[in-house]
Amino acid sequence: MKKIYFILCSLGFFLQLIAQPSVDDNYNQQLPGERAKSNVRGAIYPRLLSNNQAIFKVKAPTANNVQLQIGKTYDMKLDDNGIWSCTTEPLSEGFHYYSLLIDGANVADPASESFYGCGMMSSGIEVPYPNDRQCFSVSDVPHGAVRMNRYFSKSNNAWKRMFVYTPPGYDNNDKSYPVMYLLHGGGEDERGWVNQGKTDIIIDNLIAKNEVTPMIIAMIDGNTKDIEKAILDEYIPYIENNYRAIKEKEGRALAGLSMGGIQTLNVGILHPELFSYLGVFSSGWWATPPIGYSADNMAEKYYSLLQKEHNKYNKEFKQFWISMGGKEDIAYNNCQIMMKRFDEIGINYTYFEIPGGHTWPVWRESLLEFAPLLFKQ
Repeated sequence: MKKIYFILCSLGFFLQLIAQPSVDDNYNQQLPGERAKSNVRGAIYPRLLSNNQAIFKVKAPTANNVQLQIGKTYDMKLDDNGIWSCTTEPLSEGFHYYSLLIDGANVADPASESFYGCGMMSSGIEVPYPNDRQCFSVSDVPHGAVRMNRYFSKSNNAWKRMFVYTPPGYDNNDKSYPVMYLLHGGGEDERGWVNQGKTDIIIDNLIAKNEVTPMIIAMIDGNTKDIEKAILDEYIPYIENNYRAIKEKEGRALAGLSMGGIQTLNVGILHPELFSYLGVFSSGWWATPPIGYSADNMAEKYYSLLQKEHNKYNKEFKQFWISMGGKEDIAYNNCQIMMKRFDEIGINYTYFEIPGGHTWPVWRESLLEFAPLLFKQ
Protein backbone atom coordinates (compact mmCIF):
# COMPACT_ATOMS: atom_id res chain seq x y z
CA MET A 1 0.00 0.00 0.00
CA LYS A 2 2.85 2.39 0.87
CA LYS A 3 4.51 1.54 -2.45
CA ILE A 4 1.34 2.42 -4.40
CA TYR A 5 1.00 5.69 -2.48
CA PHE A 6 4.63 6.57 -3.28
CA ILE A 7 4.10 5.83 -6.99
CA LEU A 8 0.98 8.01 -7.15
CA CYS A 9 2.68 10.90 -5.38
CA SER A 10 5.70 10.59 -7.65
CA LEU A 11 3.50 10.55 -10.73
CA GLY A 12 1.71 13.73 -9.63
CA PHE A 13 5.02 15.45 -9.01
CA PHE A 14 6.34 14.32 -12.41
CA LEU A 15 3.24 15.67 -14.21
CA GLN A 16 3.74 19.02 -12.53
CA LEU A 17 7.35 19.09 -13.68
CA ILE A 18 6.52 18.43 -17.32
CA ALA A 19 3.77 21.03 -17.30
CA GLN A 20 6.12 23.91 -16.59
CA PRO A 21 9.09 24.86 -14.39
CA SER A 22 8.42 24.58 -10.66
CA VAL A 23 10.29 26.91 -8.32
CA ASP A 24 10.19 27.98 -4.70
CA ASP A 25 8.42 31.11 -3.43
CA ASN A 26 11.61 33.15 -3.15
CA TYR A 27 12.40 32.66 -6.82
CA ASN A 28 8.76 33.22 -7.70
CA GLN A 29 8.96 36.69 -6.17
CA GLN A 30 11.96 37.52 -8.35
CA LEU A 31 10.08 36.83 -11.58
CA PRO A 32 8.39 39.66 -13.51
CA GLY A 33 4.76 40.43 -12.72
CA GLU A 34 2.47 38.18 -10.70
CA ARG A 35 1.13 34.68 -11.26
CA ALA A 36 -2.45 34.67 -12.51
CA LYS A 37 -5.05 33.82 -9.88
CA SER A 38 -6.55 31.37 -12.37
CA ASN A 39 -3.39 29.22 -12.30
CA VAL A 40 -3.53 25.81 -10.68
CA ARG A 41 -1.92 25.56 -7.28
CA GLY A 42 1.86 25.95 -7.49
CA ALA A 43 1.97 27.05 -11.14
CA ILE A 44 4.01 30.24 -11.64
CA TYR A 45 2.98 30.80 -15.27
CA PRO A 46 1.00 32.42 -16.81
CA ARG A 47 2.17 35.69 -15.25
CA LEU A 48 0.58 39.11 -15.59
CA LEU A 49 2.62 42.29 -15.96
CA SER A 50 1.51 45.68 -14.65
CA ASN A 51 0.18 46.69 -18.08
CA ASN A 52 -1.89 43.46 -18.32
CA GLN A 53 0.42 41.78 -20.77
CA ALA A 54 0.64 38.07 -19.98
CA ILE A 55 3.65 35.77 -20.14
CA PHE A 56 2.92 32.14 -20.98
CA LYS A 57 5.32 29.20 -20.73
CA VAL A 58 4.94 25.48 -21.27
CA LYS A 59 7.49 22.67 -21.23
CA ALA A 60 7.26 20.63 -24.44
CA PRO A 61 10.84 19.66 -25.43
CA THR A 62 9.83 17.26 -28.22
CA ALA A 63 7.28 19.57 -29.88
CA ASN A 64 8.10 21.11 -33.24
CA ASN A 65 5.72 24.04 -33.04
CA VAL A 66 3.75 25.59 -30.16
CA GLN A 67 1.31 28.49 -30.36
CA LEU A 68 -0.92 30.32 -27.90
CA GLN A 69 -4.50 31.08 -28.87
CA ILE A 70 -6.11 33.85 -26.82
CA GLY A 71 -8.30 35.97 -29.05
CA LYS A 72 -5.41 36.03 -31.51
CA THR A 73 -2.65 33.50 -32.16
CA TYR A 74 0.88 33.99 -30.84
CA ASP A 75 3.92 31.98 -31.94
CA MET A 76 5.84 30.68 -28.92
CA LYS A 77 9.65 30.44 -28.88
CA LEU A 78 11.68 27.46 -27.67
CA ASP A 79 14.65 27.81 -25.31
CA ASP A 80 17.50 25.38 -24.59
CA ASN A 81 15.58 23.81 -21.71
CA GLY A 82 12.63 22.72 -23.85
CA ILE A 83 10.39 25.53 -22.61
CA TRP A 84 8.20 27.45 -25.04
CA SER A 85 7.20 31.02 -24.15
CA CYS A 86 5.55 34.16 -25.45
CA THR A 87 4.25 37.51 -24.19
CA THR A 88 0.86 38.82 -25.29
CA GLU A 89 -0.40 42.28 -26.00
CA PRO A 90 -2.20 43.92 -23.05
CA LEU A 91 -5.38 42.01 -22.20
CA SER A 92 -8.63 43.57 -21.01
CA GLU A 93 -9.70 42.99 -17.42
CA GLY A 94 -11.69 39.90 -16.61
CA PHE A 95 -11.83 36.31 -17.80
CA HIS A 96 -10.39 35.08 -21.11
CA TYR A 97 -10.42 31.58 -22.60
CA TYR A 98 -7.14 30.39 -24.09
CA SER A 99 -5.55 27.21 -25.36
CA LEU A 100 -2.22 25.86 -26.59
CA LEU A 101 -1.73 24.58 -30.10
CA ILE A 102 1.01 21.94 -29.88
CA ASP A 103 1.98 20.47 -33.25
CA GLY A 104 -1.55 21.16 -34.45
CA ALA A 105 -3.34 19.72 -31.42
CA ASN A 106 -5.54 22.16 -29.49
CA VAL A 107 -4.99 21.43 -25.79
CA ALA A 108 -5.59 23.03 -22.41
CA ASP A 109 -2.64 24.46 -20.51
CA PRO A 110 -1.86 22.11 -17.57
CA ALA A 111 -0.82 25.18 -15.55
CA SER A 112 -4.30 26.73 -15.71
CA GLU A 113 -7.66 25.91 -14.25
CA SER A 114 -9.91 24.50 -16.97
CA PHE A 115 -13.36 25.75 -17.90
CA TYR A 116 -16.02 24.30 -20.18
CA GLY A 117 -16.31 26.71 -23.08
CA CYS A 118 -16.02 26.75 -26.87
CA GLY A 119 -17.31 23.17 -26.80
CA MET A 120 -14.27 21.85 -24.93
CA MET A 121 -12.39 22.07 -21.68
CA SER A 122 -10.40 25.26 -22.20
CA SER A 123 -7.84 27.09 -20.12
CA GLY A 124 -8.75 30.45 -18.67
CA ILE A 125 -6.82 33.43 -17.38
CA GLU A 126 -8.27 35.99 -14.99
CA VAL A 127 -6.89 39.49 -15.61
CA PRO A 128 -7.36 41.60 -12.45
CA TYR A 129 -9.66 44.59 -12.38
CA PRO A 130 -8.45 47.97 -11.05
CA ASN A 131 -8.53 48.37 -7.28
CA ASP A 132 -11.51 50.71 -7.52
CA ARG A 133 -13.57 47.99 -9.24
CA GLN A 134 -14.00 45.26 -6.66
CA CYS A 135 -17.51 44.30 -7.79
CA PHE A 136 -16.13 41.12 -9.38
CA SER A 137 -13.88 40.14 -6.46
CA VAL A 138 -14.65 38.22 -3.28
CA SER A 139 -15.17 40.82 -0.57
CA ASP A 140 -15.67 40.86 3.18
CA VAL A 141 -19.46 40.85 2.93
CA PRO A 142 -22.16 38.29 3.75
CA HIS A 143 -22.10 35.52 1.18
CA GLY A 144 -24.84 33.45 -0.36
CA ALA A 145 -24.50 29.84 -1.44
CA VAL A 146 -24.34 28.05 -4.77
CA ARG A 147 -25.96 24.61 -4.70
CA MET A 148 -25.65 21.94 -7.37
CA ASN A 149 -28.99 20.22 -7.98
CA ARG A 150 -29.38 16.99 -9.96
CA TYR A 151 -32.75 16.16 -11.50
CA PHE A 152 -34.11 13.81 -14.10
CA SER A 153 -35.12 15.55 -17.31
CA LYS A 154 -38.09 13.85 -18.95
CA SER A 155 -37.70 15.97 -22.07
CA ASN A 156 -34.12 14.69 -22.51
CA ASN A 157 -34.59 11.30 -20.81
CA ALA A 158 -31.38 11.91 -18.88
CA TRP A 159 -30.07 13.11 -15.54
CA LYS A 160 -29.15 16.77 -15.63
CA ARG A 161 -28.18 19.46 -13.16
CA MET A 162 -28.59 23.13 -12.43
CA PHE A 163 -26.66 25.47 -10.17
CA VAL A 164 -28.76 27.58 -7.84
CA TYR A 165 -27.62 30.69 -6.00
CA THR A 166 -29.42 31.56 -2.79
CA PRO A 167 -28.74 34.94 -1.17
CA PRO A 168 -27.16 35.55 2.25
CA GLY A 169 -29.57 34.65 5.05
CA TYR A 170 -31.69 32.31 2.92
CA ASP A 171 -31.28 29.40 5.36
CA ASN A 172 -32.09 31.55 8.39
CA ASN A 173 -35.54 32.81 7.46
CA ASP A 174 -38.77 31.65 5.89
CA LYS A 175 -39.39 34.40 3.34
CA SER A 176 -39.93 33.79 -0.36
CA TYR A 177 -37.60 35.23 -3.00
CA PRO A 178 -37.91 36.25 -6.64
CA VAL A 179 -36.02 34.14 -9.17
CA MET A 180 -33.85 34.93 -12.17
CA TYR A 181 -33.46 32.03 -14.61
CA LEU A 182 -30.06 32.51 -16.23
CA LEU A 183 -28.92 30.81 -19.45
CA HIS A 184 -25.38 30.26 -20.76
CA GLY A 185 -24.04 30.57 -24.31
CA GLY A 186 -23.32 28.06 -27.04
CA GLY A 187 -20.44 25.68 -26.36
CA GLU A 188 -20.92 26.20 -22.62
CA ASP A 189 -23.17 24.74 -19.96
CA GLU A 190 -24.79 25.46 -16.61
CA ARG A 191 -21.38 25.85 -14.93
CA GLY A 192 -20.51 28.95 -16.93
CA TRP A 193 -22.32 31.60 -14.95
CA VAL A 194 -20.69 30.41 -11.73
CA ASN A 195 -17.16 29.57 -12.88
CA GLN A 196 -16.62 32.15 -15.62
CA GLY A 197 -19.34 34.64 -14.77
CA LYS A 198 -18.79 34.96 -10.99
CA THR A 199 -22.54 35.37 -10.54
CA ASP A 200 -22.56 34.71 -6.81
CA ILE A 201 -19.72 37.19 -6.18
CA ILE A 202 -21.41 39.91 -8.23
CA ILE A 203 -24.78 39.49 -6.50
CA ASP A 204 -23.25 39.19 -3.01
CA ASN A 205 -21.47 42.51 -3.51
CA LEU A 206 -24.58 44.20 -4.89
CA ILE A 207 -26.73 42.95 -2.00
CA ALA A 208 -24.15 44.21 0.50
CA LYS A 209 -24.46 47.69 -1.03
CA ASN A 210 -28.26 47.43 -0.99
CA GLU A 211 -28.22 47.91 -4.77
CA VAL A 212 -30.12 44.76 -5.70
CA THR A 213 -33.15 42.90 -4.40
CA PRO A 214 -32.03 39.60 -2.81
CA MET A 215 -32.97 36.86 -5.24
CA ILE A 216 -32.57 33.21 -6.14
CA ILE A 217 -30.67 32.64 -9.40
CA ALA A 218 -31.19 29.37 -11.24
CA MET A 219 -28.31 28.79 -13.66
CA ILE A 220 -29.89 26.31 -16.03
CA ASP A 221 -28.72 24.09 -18.87
CA GLY A 222 -29.70 25.40 -22.28
CA ASN A 223 -28.28 22.34 -24.06
CA THR A 224 -31.63 20.67 -24.36
CA LYS A 225 -33.89 19.36 -27.10
CA ASP A 226 -36.72 21.78 -26.34
CA ILE A 227 -35.79 24.82 -24.25
CA GLU A 228 -39.38 26.03 -23.97
CA LYS A 229 -40.55 22.70 -22.57
CA ALA A 230 -37.52 22.45 -20.29
CA ILE A 231 -38.10 25.91 -18.77
CA LEU A 232 -41.86 25.56 -18.38
CA ASP A 233 -42.13 21.91 -17.36
CA GLU A 234 -38.83 21.28 -15.57
CA TYR A 235 -36.82 24.30 -14.49
CA ILE A 236 -39.57 26.52 -13.08
CA PRO A 237 -41.43 23.64 -11.35
CA TYR A 238 -38.19 22.32 -9.87
CA ILE A 239 -37.23 25.68 -8.39
CA GLU A 240 -40.70 26.45 -7.11
CA ASN A 241 -41.07 23.00 -5.54
CA ASN A 242 -37.63 22.93 -3.91
CA TYR A 243 -36.93 26.55 -3.02
CA ARG A 244 -38.92 29.33 -1.40
CA ALA A 245 -39.60 31.04 -4.70
CA ILE A 246 -42.25 33.61 -5.49
CA LYS A 247 -44.64 31.85 -7.85
CA GLU A 248 -46.07 34.82 -9.75
CA LYS A 249 -44.69 36.44 -12.90
CA GLU A 250 -43.71 39.56 -10.91
CA GLY A 251 -41.15 37.36 -9.19
CA ARG A 252 -39.60 35.85 -12.33
CA ALA A 253 -36.89 37.07 -14.71
CA LEU A 254 -35.38 35.25 -17.68
CA ALA A 255 -31.96 36.17 -19.07
CA GLY A 256 -29.16 34.68 -21.11
CA LEU A 257 -26.06 35.37 -23.15
CA SER A 258 -25.51 34.63 -26.85
CA MET A 259 -27.38 31.34 -27.51
CA GLY A 260 -29.06 31.84 -24.14
CA GLY A 261 -30.11 35.29 -25.27
CA ILE A 262 -31.92 33.87 -28.28
CA GLN A 263 -33.53 31.26 -26.01
CA THR A 264 -34.62 34.09 -23.70
CA LEU A 265 -36.19 35.92 -26.64
CA ASN A 266 -37.94 32.84 -27.98
CA VAL A 267 -39.39 31.67 -24.67
CA GLY A 268 -40.01 35.12 -23.21
CA ILE A 269 -41.92 36.42 -26.23
CA LEU A 270 -44.11 33.32 -26.27
CA HIS A 271 -44.81 33.53 -22.53
CA PRO A 272 -45.13 37.11 -21.29
CA GLU A 273 -47.56 35.77 -18.70
CA LEU A 274 -44.65 34.03 -16.93
CA PHE A 275 -41.89 36.64 -16.83
CA SER A 276 -41.81 40.33 -15.97
CA TYR A 277 -38.17 40.82 -16.93
CA LEU A 278 -36.13 39.73 -19.95
CA GLY A 279 -32.34 40.16 -20.27
CA VAL A 280 -30.66 39.55 -23.62
CA PHE A 281 -26.85 39.73 -23.51
CA SER A 282 -24.77 39.78 -26.72
CA SER A 283 -27.55 38.32 -28.80
CA GLY A 284 -30.33 38.97 -31.25
CA TRP A 285 -32.30 37.00 -33.77
CA TRP A 286 -30.31 36.14 -36.87
CA ALA A 287 -30.98 38.35 -39.85
CA THR A 288 -29.99 35.28 -41.91
CA PRO A 289 -30.15 32.06 -39.85
CA PRO A 290 -27.10 29.80 -40.27
CA ILE A 291 -27.34 26.53 -42.17
CA GLY A 292 -28.85 23.76 -40.06
CA TYR A 293 -31.40 25.84 -38.17
CA SER A 294 -35.06 25.09 -38.86
CA ALA A 295 -37.85 27.51 -39.64
CA ASP A 296 -38.83 27.35 -35.96
CA ASN A 297 -35.80 29.52 -35.26
CA MET A 298 -36.84 32.18 -37.74
CA ALA A 299 -37.43 35.58 -36.21
CA GLU A 300 -40.47 36.63 -38.22
CA LYS A 301 -42.99 34.72 -36.14
CA TYR A 302 -41.77 36.56 -33.03
CA TYR A 303 -41.84 39.91 -34.77
CA SER A 304 -45.38 39.12 -35.87
CA LEU A 305 -46.47 38.44 -32.30
CA LEU A 306 -44.87 41.66 -31.13
CA GLN A 307 -46.46 43.61 -33.96
CA LYS A 308 -49.96 42.32 -33.20
CA GLU A 309 -49.84 43.08 -29.48
CA HIS A 310 -47.03 45.56 -28.92
CA ASN A 311 -49.00 47.46 -26.26
CA LYS A 312 -49.54 44.23 -24.34
CA TYR A 313 -45.83 43.36 -24.41
CA ASN A 314 -44.83 46.84 -23.33
CA LYS A 315 -47.15 46.47 -20.36
CA GLU A 316 -46.18 42.89 -19.49
CA PHE A 317 -42.39 43.43 -19.42
CA LYS A 318 -41.15 45.78 -16.72
CA GLN A 319 -37.70 45.47 -18.28
CA PHE A 320 -36.82 44.29 -21.77
CA TRP A 321 -33.07 44.76 -21.45
CA ILE A 322 -30.49 44.27 -24.19
CA SER A 323 -26.70 44.52 -23.97
CA MET A 324 -23.88 44.31 -26.48
CA GLY A 325 -20.08 44.16 -26.35
CA GLY A 326 -19.53 46.93 -28.88
CA LYS A 327 -19.04 46.65 -32.62
CA GLU A 328 -16.49 43.86 -32.11
CA ASP A 329 -19.22 41.65 -30.64
CA ILE A 330 -20.04 38.93 -33.19
CA ALA A 331 -23.76 39.43 -32.48
CA TYR A 332 -23.62 43.21 -32.98
CA ASN A 333 -25.18 43.43 -36.45
CA ASN A 334 -27.98 41.00 -35.64
CA CYS A 335 -28.76 42.95 -32.49
CA GLN A 336 -28.84 46.29 -34.31
CA ILE A 337 -31.23 44.89 -36.93
CA MET A 338 -33.44 43.45 -34.20
CA MET A 339 -33.59 46.72 -32.27
CA LYS A 340 -34.44 48.61 -35.47
CA ARG A 341 -37.39 46.25 -35.95
CA PHE A 342 -38.41 46.84 -32.32
CA ASP A 343 -38.35 50.59 -32.96
CA GLU A 344 -40.54 50.19 -36.02
CA ILE A 345 -43.01 47.99 -34.11
CA GLY A 346 -43.00 50.23 -31.04
CA ILE A 347 -41.48 47.82 -28.51
CA ASN A 348 -39.92 49.45 -25.47
CA TYR A 349 -36.47 48.21 -24.48
CA THR A 350 -33.32 49.37 -22.70
CA TYR A 351 -29.96 49.13 -24.45
CA PHE A 352 -26.55 48.90 -22.78
CA GLU A 353 -23.27 48.74 -24.69
CA ILE A 354 -19.73 48.32 -23.42
CA PRO A 355 -16.55 47.51 -25.39
CA GLY A 356 -15.20 43.99 -25.10
CA GLY A 357 -16.69 41.85 -27.83
CA HIS A 358 -18.37 38.49 -27.31
CA THR A 359 -16.65 37.72 -24.01
CA TRP A 360 -17.23 37.01 -20.35
CA PRO A 361 -16.02 40.45 -19.22
CA VAL A 362 -18.95 41.93 -21.19
CA TRP A 363 -21.44 39.43 -19.75
CA ARG A 364 -20.26 40.09 -16.19
CA GLU A 365 -20.81 43.81 -16.79
CA SER A 366 -24.22 43.00 -18.25
CA LEU A 367 -25.27 41.09 -15.14
CA LEU A 368 -23.92 43.89 -12.96
CA GLU A 369 -26.12 46.40 -14.79
CA PHE A 370 -29.20 44.22 -15.26
CA ALA A 371 -29.63 42.70 -11.79
CA PRO A 372 -30.30 46.00 -9.93
CA LEU A 373 -33.27 46.68 -12.24
CA LEU A 374 -35.10 43.53 -11.18
CA PHE A 375 -37.96 43.00 -8.76
CA LYS A 376 -38.39 46.63 -7.74
CA GLN A 377 -41.70 47.51 -6.11
